[in-house]
Formats: sequence, C-alpha cells, structure tokens
Amino acid sequence: MSAIAGILCYNEETVSIEDSKKLMQALQKYPADDVQTWHGGSVFLGCHAQWITPESVHERLPFYDELHKLAITADAIIDNRDELFNRLQIAYSRRKGMTDSELILSAYLKWGKEVPRYLIGDFAFVIWDEKKRLIFGARDLLGNRTLYYHRQERQFAFCTAVNPLFEITGAEKELNESWFAEFLAIPIILDSVDVNGSVYHNIEQIPPAHSFTARDGKMTLEQYETLEAPRDQLRLKSNGEYEEAFRDVFQKAVTSKLRTFRSVGASLSGGLDSGAVISFAADPLRKEGKSLHTYSFVPSPDFVDWTSRSMMADESPHIGATVRHVGNISHNGLDFSDRNSFGEIDDLVGLLEAPYKFFENSFWIKGILEKARQDGVGVLLTGARGNYTVSWGPAMDYYAKLLRKLRLFHFYRELKHYGRQMNIGRSRLLPIIAKQAFPFATRSYYAKEPKNEIPNLIHPDLAARTNVFEKLKHHDVGLGGAAFDEFEARDYQFSNLATSNHQGTSVTKFSLRYGVWERDPTSDPRVVRFCMSVPIEQYVQNGMDRSLIRRATESYLPDEVRLNQRIHGVQGADWVHRMIPIWGFFNEELWKLCRDPMASHYLNVDQIKASLEKIGHAPKPKHAYDPDARLLMRALIAYRFLKQFT
Repeated sequence: MSAIAGILCYNEETVSIEDSKKLMQALQKYPADDVQTWHGGSVFLGCHAQWITPESVHERLPFYDELHKLAITADAIIDNRDELFNRLQIAYSRRKGMTDSELILSAYLKWGKEVPRYLIGDFAFVIWDEKKRLIFGARDLLGNRTLYYHRQERQFAFCTAVNPLFEITGAEKELNESWFAEFLAIPIILDSVDVNGSVYHNIEQIPPAHSFTARDGKMTLEQYETLEAPRDQLRLKSNGEYEEAFRDVFQKAVTSKLRTFRSVGASLSGGLDSGAVISFAADPLRKEGKSLHTYSFVPSPDFVDWTSRSMMADESPHIGATVRHVGNISHNGLDFSDRNSFGEIDDLVGLLEAPYKFFENSFWIKGILEKARQDGVGVLLTGARGNYTVSWGPAMDYYAKLLRKLRLFHFYRELKHYGRQMNIGRSRLLPIIAKQAFPFATRSYYAKEPKNEIPNLIHPDLAARTNVFEKLKHHDVGLGGAAFDEFEARDYQFSNLATSNHQGTSVTKFSLRYGVWERDPTSDPRVVRFCMSVPIEQYVQNGMDRSLIRRATESYLPDEVRLNQRIHGVQGADWVHRMIPIWGFFNEELWKLCRDPMASHYLNVDQIKASLEKIGHAPKPKHAYDPDARLLMRALIAYRFLKQFT
C-alpha cells in the first residue's frame, strides 16, 4: 500500500527537480515505512510506501529493471499470484519473495497493455517503458485504489492523492462546477456519476477498469474489462453443488486477502456479509497461528432505539452470537460515545480532498480504523458490497418477476412459504407485489398516494448552468421517482463505474491516513462473476431471501444470524441523538451559511432555511433519516469544503 506519484515531460525535456521534490513533500502528511524516488531524465517516479504484505517489506519502489529498460511505481496487492506464477512460468525459487510490483512487470513483459486483464487484486500502477518512450498505467477493475492526473501542454503528472498535484508549476485550484453540481443534486450517497473528473476542474482521474498510455504529448484511456452479467448462467445439478461452488470461490477470495505480515482485522455487523467474511477467514488465520481482530460499532450507551421492530440499531446480540460461534476472534465493540458527525467535518473534508455524504457513519469508521492501527492491523476485511453479490436475493422483486411472467404455480408456492417465514398474510403481500409487477396498470389506483418529494440542495441557477438534471436522468441516482428494482440496481452496481469510483476513493484516502488496507472479498472479481452467473432461483427459494448464502454458511454462522429474515440491522440511527447537545452550534453555523454570498452561489439557501424551520431547535433522534435533517448536514459539509477550497 503506497502513495505513488510521477511526472513525464514531453519532447525529452528534463523533469523539474523542484516540482518532483514538492510533489513528494506533499505526501509527507501520510505515514510511510519508506520513501524512494527514481529519475530518468524526462521521467520522474516516486513512492511513499506503507508495507503491508510480507513481500513488500524493504521493497524497492520505484523499481528499475535494467535488463528490460522498465521502471515501475505501484500501489498494489495482487491476489492471484499463484495463477500468474504458473502462467508466466516463474521459477519456484523466486516465487516466495517476489514482490507484487515485480510480478506486474513480468506480466507486462508477456502481455503488454493487456496486463491489467490478467491481474486480480487492488492496484494502481505506472510503468515507464524506456524503449517505447511511453508511460503505461492502470487502475483495478473495481477501483479500489485511486490515481489522479494533471495534464499540461508539455508534461503529464499523476498521484494517488489530489492535493500534491497542485504543487507542480502551472497547476491551479479551480472548482469543477459540473462535478460539484452532481454532488449537490444526487440525493443518495453517491458523489458523482463523472468517473473521469474530480471536484477540481483541472484534476482528472483514471476510472476503474481503465488503463492509460501517455506518449508524445498525448494521453489515451481504454477500458480493459467489464463486470457485466454473463449471458450464460451457471447450471449445476443440485442445491448442494451450488453451495459447494459458492464456498470454494468465496474461500479462495477471502484467503487471498489475508496476506499481511501484520495482524488481520475485520469490520463486523450482525448481518450475513461481514459474518460470512470472518467465518471464512478464521480457519486460515488459525492455521497461521493468528487470531482475527473484529470491530463493531454500537450506539452510544444513552441511546434509546426509536426504529421499528423489524430494525435493530444495536446489533450486539447477533454480533456476539457470531463471535462465539466462529471462535479465534479478539472482538471490540466500540460506541465512541465522545464523537459525533459534526466534530469530524473539517478533518474528513481535508482527508478526502472533497465533500462527502456518509456523515452518519463517519465518526465510527474513523474510530475503527484508529483502533485497528493501534492493534497493529495491516488488512481490515469488510463485506461492503455483499448485498449485491454473496447475500443477494431480493424476494419481493423476484416474486414480482414471477407474477409478471405469469408463472403462477411457482409464484403462489413461493408466496405461501414467504408468508410463513415473515408471518405476513398473502392478502397483505399480493397488492404490494402486484404494484411492483405492474406499475403502470396500478398507477391510477395508487394515484392518490402522496408523493415523497426529496428536498434538493443545489441552487437552481447552478443546476441550470450545468444542466445537471438532464445529465443525471439516465442514471439510477434516486431522481425521477421510478420504482426501485433490485435486478436493475445490481446490474448498475457493477456495470456503472461510478459506484466503484465512489467507494474506492474513500477506501484509498483512509488507508493512506491510517496505514490499514480495507479489503472486501465480497467484491472480488471472481466472487462477483460467480454470483452474477448463478440463477435467481438459488437466491430466493422456499420463501427464503438470500437463500444461497444462508444455506452455504450452515455450520459457519449461528442459526440466529444465518436464518434471521425478519430483523435488519440499521447503522447511523443515533447520529442526531449524538448531536442534540450541540445542535445550537450546528443551527448557528447553518444560519451563517445562509447569509454568506459564497454559499448562496452554489447552495439552495431557501431550501436550507425551510429545512431549518422544519427541524427546529430541538430535533428528535428519529430525525436521523429525515430528508431535511440530512440535507442540513450535507449543506454544512459542502459549505466547509467551499471554505477550505477558497
């Protein structure tokens, strides 16, 4: 895990020593085990290295291969090392100590620009090919590592982070109004659908699943692979064969992400995704003589759960059951009672180099990473994207599809089982499913239902001059009022690069700060491709949603977690509760925002005032998911960013 940087000057000009020094000095705010640079006349490469894997300890980065005239700097952990060793016919004597960057170079020698298609893992790397007089680089398929760049007429510069690029002569900070407009207009947690741009006008980024080439004053981008659903589904003979195939591919993904000379940790909720990850990680770690450090957020001690009976704001009972069942775990339940979303804003805006939206969870995400660093953790496992891979299985959407296709016998049989599982009568379920199956036919019947309008943060003038709503209308970003469809959402999750870009940005920035690399086996490309090839009948079966993972983790997880279908964990339910003592300061700053001409140039001040009046001076904890309360927090984060920016 490293922050990498570099400069290529065109027309054989020599790289400015001053620019290269400033570029590396700007990375000093991040902890490092080693800092090295390499100069090759018109090329400069740098690496601010954090050692995570055994092979990375004392690794030379940037690395120059004198024989083949290739230089590489890399921020990478490669997971399919054994496969690559065999395909590249690497001598057994070299395999154990071979670094991931050397492996990437060997693969480049064989496959050239096709190399990223053969790599599985989290990576961003750049190679200087001296013979061809070009630099070539790539970002991993799911965008788990970032790579930004700045282009000028006579040079090309890149870096893992944004702000160091402004140290280069000629680079100026300028707000990218188009990106910022998307951030303000999109009501869901996604920042932007622009996978090439950033919040700064002249700083671009390599999108996930893309490679680039810079040569002779030109820079080209190319998408090297996709994760779209396969045309042909996996056809096996029995449930048991699907379960065994799932366990095989998931175990391989989890085990490959345990490679660190430090301790291994995991974020743990009371659900299936993170529970499955730790249950598959515990045994390989036990064989290595390691225990697994797990970290769970729990609400503050004085919080009274206001959520419905089908929700669980404090998942401690299920978390404890999983920890006891799996074993070989050192568990940490953390409430961070002295922290809140308001107190983290300035630090997170600086760390992320942009505004953000995950404020409900921001304070405990930081807190868990801080605790993991204290415990000597190098890799922190997560199950962040499991809802669309390993634990996918939307029962109601599937039943709507059955009804739409008039598969009535199967539909009624499933509905009977589902009603028993959920203790809901079919008379209550049928209208809901019918509305989902035939939205146009039922529209007039439901026309009198009140519309749930989401207040918007963007100033109308900014929306107009950036044409943002026209740009967004073809994207599934919570606008337009269309019915939510889990099948479409799953396809969008992996076919559209914006989601990967959004998640990879925060993962990379947090890892640089804390020296802890978050790794998600549920988004391993091998797991994603397998899960997308499995027929829907394996995911919803006999009235059970998420059926495949529930069946496949028998003996891995306790039944109270594995078979729990009625209660869902909910995170961030106490963020307003935590802020009630300081709500007056929060309100005061928002009213100050409303009087600031800079803010009113971008933000919908009229809406902010209306939301302030609605929430009032004494909010209730249940306002945690109120759209007006959420708008107020997002407004303040955007305002703080603008103040830092100017």
